[in-house]
Amino acid sequence: MHQHDESIAALADKVIKFARERTELHPIPLGAPRTAEELGAECGDTVTADGIGGDEALRLFTEVLHPASLSVDYERYLSFVPAAPTEAAILFDLVVGASSIYGGSWLEGAGAVWAENQALDWIRQLTSMPEGSGGVFVPGGTMGNLSAMVAARDDATHRRGGRPDRWAFIASKQTHSSVQSMAAVMDADVIKVDVDNDYRLTGSEVASALDAHGDRVAAVITTAGTTNLGIIDDLRGIGQVCRERNVWMHVDGAYGGAALASPRSQPLFDGIEFADSFIVDPHKWLFAPFDCCALLYRDPDAARRSHAQEAGYLSFLDAWGDWNPSDFAVHLTRRSRGLPFWFSLAVHGTQAYANAIDITMDLAVYAAQQVDAAEHLTLAMDPVLSVVVFERNDWDAQQYQDWSEQVMHEGTAFVVPSRHEGKPVYRFCFVNPRTTHQDIDTIIERLTYLD
Repeated sequence: MHQHDESIAALADKVIKFARERTELHPIPLGAPRTAEELGAECGDTVTADGIGGDEALRLFTEVLHPASLSVDYERYLSFVPAAPTEAAILFDLVVGASSIYGGSWLEGAGAVWAENQALDWIRQLTSMPEGSGGVFVPGGTMGNLSAMVAARDDATHRRGGRPDRWAFIASKQTHSSVQSMAAVMDADVIKVDVDNDYRLTGSEVASALDAHGDRVAAVITTAGTTNLGIIDDLRGIGQVCRERNVWMHVDGAYGGAALASPRSQPLFDGIEFADSFIVDPHKWLFAPFDCCALLYRDPDAARRSHAQEAGYLSFLDAWGDWNPSDFAVHLTRRSRGLPFWFSLAVHGTQAYANAIDITMDLAVYAAQQVDAAEHLTLAMDPVLSVVVFERNDWDAQQYQDWSEQVMHEGTAFVVPSRHEGKPVYRFCFVNPRTTHQDIDTIIERLTYLD
């Protein structure tokens, strides 16, 4: 099975050919989900005693399974937070898999870890964290939030010389669902705080919450780009309160933090330099493939105290440097998932990233203008980042759902309903610089009717 022969060489050529052709597709087909029964009937048993062979397995994927999976880099995929990885990042993902590098320790992956740290340091500079700050790439924002929350809790325990009966985290009512879920994993509470009229968590509200609950608060969780609305919290006001009270401030920038790459957008993040920890997902708006979340700590030693694992068979690693990525998050085994992001940054340069962010921000402005001008639509609020939220006038929730399913199966667009202020809404999330004004116009025109 592990011997290289002519059949494997031929299969390698076909796999690489598919990967190359897929990266060059334009426009990209959306795809459409199918039922398990439909897929089973068409594919039959694929895991068998003797195997079905490389050619047949690849055929089933390319002809049946891939079209039954939505392409998140489709130009009119505007739901949730899409992705738009560069060709360089996608192709280098193949290299990472082929290189068989363990990315958990400096000893085993020094070259890969060094390159990942170059990419992390660029993000560090964007956040104005001090030199010496650092971290690791983890699978996604949920794992990044959990790892930062654990480090914050342990740091609070260390500084206070003990722990309350039950830890809590302060967050806004707009915070990502992963914060609540990860607090539950930690057997901690989330104190949900009201937001202002612009849906932002503010320093004054955080101060009031700390007055009431400060003895059990491990950290304040802020958001730099909420998933539903793209809102950035009052980072400066909150940061000043956290510094005054000696409370850890975490910034969840999983989606929105990417806009720091554009000098034009950086002023929106005023106060981010107060962060004790920060996450951003390059697989969202920094043009990397899944899965890739950058996690940074102002004080990496605080994270290491929480996450470094000790075992007899691991002690040899410490003789080869003290930057083992496994020490900075809830993991041990890890893929060098930051390498495709690093490679794309190295190939294209950071100015290309700034330009791509500006393009997608401009798409949001254009879409908001077109929505505002359409008689059948009502803009919910002016966009802050690249999210545009609006209502389809005179439709109920079922009509929203029906329209979304229709245009998905047509291949026209992928735009699903959300909710805002208790009402159904649509939202566009722009992260793909290949989306065009014509794409937006097509979707808005299609919203005039429901079959």
